[in-house]
Amino acid sequence: MTKILIPSEKSSGEKRVSATPEAVKKLKSLGCDVYIESSAGKLSGFSDLSYEESGGTIISNLDQKIWGEADLIFCVQTPSEDNLTKLKKGAVLLGLLNPYGNKELLKIINSNKISALSLELLPRISRAQSSDVLSSQANIAGYKAVLLAASELDRYFPMLMTAAGTVQPAKVVVLGGGVAGLQAVATAKRLGAIVFVSDIRPAVKEQVESLGARFIELPEVDEKPGEAGGYAKAVTPEFLSKQKATLTKYLSEADVAICTAQVLGKKAPVLIDAPMIEKMRPGAVIIDLAVSQGGNCVGTKSNETIIKDGVKLIGAGELPSSVPYDASSLYAKNLTSLITPFIKDGVIKLDKEDELISGCLLSDEGVVLQNKVFEN
Repeated sequence: MTKILIPSEKSSGEKRVSATPEAVKKLKSLGCDVYIESSAGKLSGFSDLSYEESGGTIISNLDQKIWGEADLIFCVQTPSEDNLTKLKKGAVLLGLLNPYGNKELLKIINSNKISALSLELLPRISRAQSSDVLSSQANIAGYKAVLLAASELDRYFPMLMTAAGTVQPAKVVVLGGGVAGLQAVATAKRLGAIVFVSDIRPAVKEQVESLGARFIELPEVDEKPGEAGGYAKAVTPEFLSKQKATLTKYLSEADVAICTAQVLGKKAPVLIDAPMIEKMRPGAVIIDLAVSQGGNCVGTKSNETIIKDGVKLIGAGELPSSVPYDASSLYAKNLTSLITPFIKDGVIKLDKEDELISGCLLSDEGVVLQNKVFEN
């Protein structure tokens, strides 16, 4: 009988939980025993009682025995080294493990013979959509970024006709037309803003315009950028230089900039530099969702608001955690969707030939399968 552990998240500011009572009920129906650390779901809006009613077993946070017995550990972020070293050989760790260049994680999974599934590496194919954690969480980030910008901005988003005169709509520039960017577009449009979108992939133009936004045409260069596996490719310095010149004009007229451009496993491109900020109007707001990867805007810091030349720079790398109930619900569905096909009669057996598993399997009982990830 597979024992599944749902631990409390220990990372500062993390309010999500890796499994909801609904997910526990599903796992129980497959014959698994599910153990949930006490209050693991409290910050996400799920009580211990709700887990027990779904068939889960609540254990004390001080009970370390289960870490040595668990066959499968769900997590949002990587558990502490102290807990990981307690895992038995062959235990499967499943979650957002932040593997790129993470030599400490490499050392732990190797020395403790752990099997690790890192959801950042899930292949971007149609079959994987129901398990795509990055997309489900980015969707929330894009939505919340616009709400945050609206609350910080010194003016209305929509056009208003009043007895005192007409209030013109806010202008929003979204950098990056991926999942977060498109949700930001949709949310900003619902609030009544005029929205412009910049993306290095010409193919994004149709999606942007279908949402009612205006696409900022790419600068002409010899080599056109594109995408790989659903993510934007890194681009040349020549392209970035010409892109910045184009963006400067739009940003100088903007009230809000939402930065969402990221390249998986690499430092985020700097799209807004100091001279560009200087040309923005005082009171404008920049929300940088890429801050945890270095940031699209120079000077942003995680979870901080900095005023530069009158412009608010907000480093917002943890927005999904600010909507913990829905973020956890979607995250839990992603995890259960990925893992349940490999649980038969209460026993988990990963099919390493399956392209979803092989794509995100970092290690198999301590044998590292994707060394290049750790070399980044």
